[in-house]
Amino acid sequence: MKKQKNQRIHIFDTTLRDGEQCPGASMNLREKLEVARQLARLKVDIIEAGFPVISDGDFEAVHTISSQIKGSRIAGLARCVSRDIDAAAEAVKPAGKRGRIHVFLATSKIHREHKLGKAEDEIVRLAVKGVTRAKGHVDDVEFSPEDGSRTEPDFLIRVCQAAVGAGATTVNIPDTVGFAVPDEFGALIGQLYESVREFQTGKAIISVHCHNDLGLAVANSLSAVRNGARQVECTVNGIGERAGNASLEEIVMALDTRKDFYTGFDCRVNSKEIVKSSKLVSRMSGLVVQRSKAIVGENAFAHSSGIHQDGILKKRETYEIMDPCDVGWGQTELPLTKHSGRAAVTARLKHLGFKMTDDDVTAIFSQFKAIGDKKKFVYDEDLIALIEGHITEVPETWSLEYLNVTSGNQTVPTATVRLKKASAKSKKKKSEEAIQDASLGDGPVDAALKAIDRLTKTRGRVKDYVIRAVSEGKDALGEVTVKADFGGGELVTGKGACTDIIEASARAYLNAVNRHLFSGKKDNRKRVRQP
Repeated sequence: MKKQKNQRIHIFDTTLRDGEQCPGASMNLREKLEVARQLARLKVDIIEAGFPVISDGDFEAVHTISSQIKGSRIAGLARCVSRDIDAAAEAVKPAGKRGRIHVFLATSKIHREHKLGKAEDEIVRLAVKGVTRAKGHVDDVEFSPEDGSRTEPDFLIRVCQAAVGAGATTVNIPDTVGFAVPDEFGALIGQLYESVREFQTGKAIISVHCHNDLGLAVANSLSAVRNGARQVECTVNGIGERAGNASLEEIVMALDTRKDFYTGFDCRVNSKEIVKSSKLVSRMSGLVVQRSKAIVGENAFAHSSGIHQDGILKKRETYEIMDPCDVGWGQTELPLTKHSGRAAVTARLKHLGFKMTDDDVTAIFSQFKAIGDKKKFVYDEDLIALIEGHITEVPETWSLEYLNVTSGNQTVPTATVRLKKASAKSKKKKSEEAIQDASLGDGPVDAALKAIDRLTKTRGRVKDYVIRAVSEGKDALGEVTVKADFGGGELVTGKGACTDIIEASARAYLNAVNRHLFSGKKDNRKRVRQP
């Protein structure tokens, strides 16, 4: 293990950038802002808020997060291209001294020869030029040699020395395609640490960004920490491209739980916010956390074996290496009821950490009352589902007014749906036109979705459908997440919640339709390969 004076491990969260690249995980501005607020409560050191140059939406997200989020540093990603760097600088400008520009450039032989068509000297020149331009905007510059784990060590050292010499304060080594294994990756980081003087003096630090294609992202990251890395790039729930990224919660709790092995390392994340962060990201992204997921999965602290249960009852440490409360499990509050007033709901919203305007509270309270009439208790999970449903709304081209279904094992499933279409008559006034149609289907959900297709003149193909009970009891709120392809090959996520799962399904699909129609009105985003 590399002994350094600096044992502080910086957590760089890229949920809003790399995590959002996972197919179907795209979030709107309000969703990103709520996730950023939660990341700030989690006390991550750096939030990579997006890639400003690729779209107006990404620029706006980075700029808004830079304006509103305090405490954490805010980073914007950029290629070593002047236009990218200038856009990132403008986006993170509201963060002031907390703003960071993260520039990247591919360095591996396969990328140099087949993607960039550039020689080593040209790569070094472009890296220096990119870092220098970024340094003209901000003091905090991070440089990533994309596909660093597959770059020849001697050339990687050369590029890193040049980047640090140009002013980079962090050099991130990405395992872009998840190719590395722990011993090899740790040795590479150790070689870099020994070869670049600035890493030893503390003028710059080594970061790592590991992908999980071989299931080794966390192991590689921890090996890097033992060999000199002082920043780990990761995502909540490990979401990201392909098999995902290193999981934030696993990195943080491995360092905390095994302090005997990772001696002296200091990670300042507020672990009690981990479960809350996991649930929020899952709902905002529409990506369900597997039950057996370490730390945050529903089975992470469940014990079904009689032997295990007996041991837990006698002494928790016999079968639990972590206290569930330390990561935020077991903190359910007393439920509200239909008799709870606006003040009580407002207070609970504040307690849950959501920043709501008066209009937001009015809309949510109205939904709360409707749910309260159908349920005995409204739990925090129910309330959060209503909040997140409100946050995930896009401008409604279509809204659900009426739904009736007929189904059974001796009848043909039929759904009648009435939708309202919003149309702008003028800048000040809107009118709504209601239309109705019916459709047959292979079950009530299929019939309802086909009726929506007929009314909206869309043709969506559902690729994924998930339903879960938000809270406990037979009257639990059902939350449905659908991912649909409307012909462009890109999955669109829709979410809906109701005590009636057929209605929840219809609302989720209609949410996806509205997202699809809304995105079609905007310019197509330019796709750029990211590390």
